[in-house]
Amino acid sequence: MTTKFSSLPLSKEMLCNLNEIGYKEMTPIQAETLPFILDGKDVIAQAKTGSGKTAAFGIGLLTKLQVKKFRVQTLILCPTRELADQVAKEIRMLARATHNIKILTLCGGTAFGPQLGSLRHGAHIIVGTPGRILKHLKKETLSLQDMDTLVLDEADRMLDMGFSEEINEVLAFAPKERQTLLFSATYTKEILGISSSIQNDAISVKTISTETTNKIVERFYEVGQGQKINTLINIFSNFKPQNVIVFCNTKIQADEIANKLQNKKIDALAIHGDLEQYERNDVLVQFANKSATVLVATDVAARGLDIKELSMVVNFDIPHSEETYTHRIGRTGRAGAEGLAFTLYESFEIQNADEYKNEIRLFEDIDSLKVINGFEMRSENITLVIEGGKKNKVRAGDILGALTGEAGLKSNSIGKIDIYERQSYVAIENSKIDEAYEKLKDGKIKGKKFSVWIL
Repeated sequence: MTTKFSSLPLSKEMLCNLNEIGYKEMTPIQAETLPFILDGKDVIAQAKTGSGKTAAFGIGLLTKLQVKKFRVQTLILCPTRELADQVAKEIRMLARATHNIKILTLCGGTAFGPQLGSLRHGAHIIVGTPGRILKHLKKETLSLQDMDTLVLDEADRMLDMGFSEEINEVLAFAPKERQTLLFSATYTKEILGISSSIQNDAISVKTISTETTNKIVERFYEVGQGQKINTLINIFSNFKPQNVIVFCNTKIQADEIANKLQNKKIDALAIHGDLEQYERNDVLVQFANKSATVLVATDVAARGLDIKELSMVVNFDIPHSEETYTHRIGRTGRAGAEGLAFTLYESFEIQNADEYKNEIRLFEDIDSLKVINGFEMRSENITLVIEGGKKNKVRAGDILGALTGEAGLKSNSIGKIDIYERQSYVAIENSKIDEAYEKLKDGKIKGKKFSVWIL
């Protein structure tokens, strides 16, 4: 099978853009699905995160899109806002070769009003979560009458999160004549059931076996009651990861673990389903921009997170299933880097532990971990929040200019800059945070004063 994009019926502009982006050859999922997608067939594909599936359906839908027809032609449903943002970002990148394509994200956890304003201006492609899409459809602020492509991305996660009913309700508003593309990391009975009810003669593609397996060293430690936090800290001090996600099974646990780590001078934050969307944003931004080294997460809260370079994953308990375990540890060891995965378990979980034993996984004694007294794990940055964002036409260059210009900071003291609708987040080197805060508090960005605070 050829892996050259040039073997596909794509425009010169699209091929040139793919080359500029750095997409030199098709990944297995792209090579196996794109010919069928471009031929207008329904496709059900099994592919994990990081396989290149977004580009597969993105290239397909952009190729058939009619730019002059300013109506919603494609709807992409995602389980989380983070994944929807990520998908929209990639499709915008793929669409650079064609002018005037409007892509809009509609997700819960954000104000409804601004979305209404954006919808009045129209869009070609809508990316969103089922609940919020359904709300707009019921209020008749969104119409799907011209939609010819429907994409369900990470369909298994949407079902796990209880979106089955909403998906069916959304489909009631969609034209029967359409192309439907369904992507899922697993092929459960429910997924196959959805496929048979919403797709026509779908082509089934499975590329899991041909995808490169992440290089991950898996270690398991049996711990006594009450030893988990100390063992966790010993793992950190022995292996010195740049960043870590610690998975646990409950929301209460997530908060407790994060608090205990903070008390031990380890910069940790918790993320779980009880957080408001703005709190979730604050946590994710800090973890991504190196203002926190440890993220303690429940499985549902971690869905849609895309941390490209993650040194380590720790299971604070044995996960409920092997599938959950595989999904958790698959977040480390990407892009050719070697990842580290640790699992802690108490003796009463030993039956589960036996199920996990194989020739690859290392079951080690916790005494093999050296105890390093006084160990601290501090982040290299602190986040500064500016009460101004896209709505105020604030760009990353404006913030960088304000900090390196009047404020006089060196550019290497400034990290990642994230700009949202009404707020911007800037990672500042620890030792420079007070200086940056004082200068921005008293200074201006693009000639305007904005409220500033330290997160």
